[in-house]
Amino acid sequence: MSKGLLIVFTGEGKGKTTAALGMALRAAGHGMRTLILQFIKGSWASGEREALERLEHISIETLGSGFTWKKENLDEDRVLARQGWNRAAEEIRSGRYDTIVLDEINCVLAYGLLPLDEVLETVEKRPAHLHLVLTGRGAPEELVRRADLVTEMRQIKHPYHDRGEKAQKGIEF
Repeated sequence: MSKGLLIVFTGEGKGKTTAALGMALRAAGHGMRTLILQFIKGSWASGEREALERLEHISIETLGSGFTWKKENLDEDRVLARQGWNRAAEEIRSGRYDTIVLDEINCVLAYGLLPLDEVLETVEKRPAHLHLVLTGRGAPEELVRRADLVTEMRQIKHPYHDRGEKAQKGIEF
């Protein structure tokens, strides 16, 4: 049996969630039970959710209300982050999954919506076989230090940021 890894995808560039979803697909292809919990993304339709809900070994749930960085009052996001974390911690401890993706959890931590020490404690005490993939900008340094694999996405060019083009179906959602 292999040792479960702590994997972090962070940085200002696009591709963090996409990389995590690729790992989830790879795991599912090997018959591994995979759970994806999306902390920030709202309940609007997304191509990845539509596709993943059709697969046998992957479960995906949206826990957030979307676009936290555009809000002045984060009270609702704080409540949703707590509820989402309680759910995530329960699933991490359960041992039911081989891979769990905590999508945008780094953003939740960067905004101070959850205490880092609580997340780190649960991550450290996870079942030995469990791979945990944490995505989002602003991964805390302590999380980066403890991770087995860290990739930082660096933005070089992006149509929205560079030219103001709207998000496109199949690319951003």
